[in-house]
Amino acid sequence: MKSINELSSQIIGAAIEVQTELGGPGLLESVYEESLCFELKKRSLEYKRQVSLPINYKGHHLSKPLIIDLIVEDKIIVENKAISENHSVFENQLLTYLRLSKLTLGLVINFGIYPLKNGIRRVVNQLNEPPSLSASALK
Repeated sequence: MKSINELSSQIIGAAIEVQTELGGPGLLESVYEESLCFELKKRSLEYKRQVSLPINYKGHHLSKPLIIDLIVEDKIIVENKAISENHSVFENQLLTYLRLSKLTLGLVINFGIYPLKNGIRRVVNQLNEPPSLSASALK
């Protein structure tokens, strides 16, 4: 069984292969995602694509679920992007996905950044930490 760090390393290697093979940035996110799935399969990594994550608000099941791009080996969420800048909102979005799914590690992979290593952000869900500062800590 591979460690979560070994898995993330394989995912990153697959993503770099995709960007290299496709000639860099400039394509749609869906093209990179499908190509990444091909590379993951070549590496014998199991994945789920476009996974629906239901949201409950005060016991009410909301009609629109969140959609996770990829979950690899039921351990790592991969959020794919294909724009020319990194934004902290991507990491915040991924952290929310991690908290709601109770997973620990996620990767934002922005294929719109070259070289790709500058477009990869690793996000860790500290399961034992509160999601935000308490009101008393803000004073």
